[in-house]
Amino acid sequence: MADPTRANLPRLSLHVPEPKFRPGDAVDFVGVEVPPAGSAPRPDTAASPRDFTELAYTMVRVLDEENRAVGPWDPRLSADTLRRMLRHMALLRAFDERMFRAQRQGKTSFYMKATGEEAVSVAAVHALDYEDMCFPSYRQQGLLIARDWSLVDMMNQIYSNKGDRLQGKQLPIMYSAREAGFFSISGNLTTQYPQAVGWAMASAAKGDTRISAVWCGEGSTAEGDFHSALTFATVYRAPVIMNIVNNQWAISSFSGFAGAEATTFAARAVGYGIAGLRVDGNDALAVYAATQWAAERARTNQGPTLIEHFTYRAEGHSTSDDPTQYRSAGEPTAWPLGDPIRRLKDHLIALGEWDEERHAAQDRELAEQVKAAQKEAEKNGILGHGLHQPLDTLFDGVFEHMPWHLREQQAQMMAEEAASGRPWDRK
Repeated sequence: MADPTRANLPRLSLHVPEPKFRPGDAVDFVGVEVPPAGSAPRPDTAASPRDFTELAYTMVRVLDEENRAVGPWDPRLSADTLRRMLRHMALLRAFDERMFRAQRQGKTSFYMKATGEEAVSVAAVHALDYEDMCFPSYRQQGLLIARDWSLVDMMNQIYSNKGDRLQGKQLPIMYSAREAGFFSISGNLTTQYPQAVGWAMASAAKGDTRISAVWCGEGSTAEGDFHSALTFATVYRAPVIMNIVNNQWAISSFSGFAGAEATTFAARAVGYGIAGLRVDGNDALAVYAATQWAAERARTNQGPTLIEHFTYRAEGHSTSDDPTQYRSAGEPTAWPLGDPIRRLKDHLIALGEWDEERHAAQDRELAEQVKAAQKEAEKNGILGHGLHQPLDTLFDGVFEHMPWHLREQQAQMMAEEAASGRPWDRK
């Protein structure tokens, strides 16, 4: 029997987030709050996180509408450094374009572009030391490119060919390069967060000077690993920079499903007592400045920093995705924070340190560089054209010490191959 005292209470209901724009809709981003460049204060790196919680809700911006660097976060970089960052960002885009076409040509099974997000990885890694350890998600190939890693080596992994250092054991684009301070990418979302915190804790426990930096998308902040990592980071003041790439979309679900309608993603830091920054992710100078600031905090034992990079995924989640099925086609061009490469280019031009002719010539040069690397990589084979690795290498690199039952299986397989007259060459 119903309780009569509850008869006048409103019925409970759930809120189901809905994206503002769907396929066919006109796009209007006037609701996106973009504070003036230079308006965010820059606290001392030794300040307590509770003294600048407002930085988790506003946005650190350096480049203004006239392409000038303004405000306290201006990192005052040399023209040479700015040109190097621009070159690496343009090289990343050229690399993405060619590998995207390679996938469409059937040369590999899968690819993910970082179009529109180039500053998030390239500018950040320029602000780190080469010895610092990076724990990427699957759209930070710019970390390797900005550390001048071999494009051929990256392509070998994409093609899973005989030159693939991972022997075809990883999905294309899930690189691993310990020598470049680039931790193995995992398709399981946000597993890298506790790993990065643990690595940073180990570095501190050994009295080392190296810090770690980690990236994830805004959607995967809903994963338990994310919150476990933040707990350990704040308790032990781990020297780690935790980056959230808020590109508005997690595959086909928009950021509201991860909590974007309630607050910012940088605000996750406030509840944990961690320094939190919300940054214009399409402003390379702002990304550099925020990372540099966070790195100084980490190196001086002030603890971790959580940085939300407010950006936009200009294209599909991957080559397996068609964004026109769930979002307006006008979104990428209407995004109010613009294109990171164009903004950095225009800043250099405004300084008198660059021009459109040199930029066009650089684009042509980089396109040829990527094309030459592709030809070199394809000499080692492409996906689908036979087995590129000796069959018995499937046992290698999986366990530090191979279990006895796998050793038995490996020996049995090699004996059967020898008996068949077609043994694999282990060169």
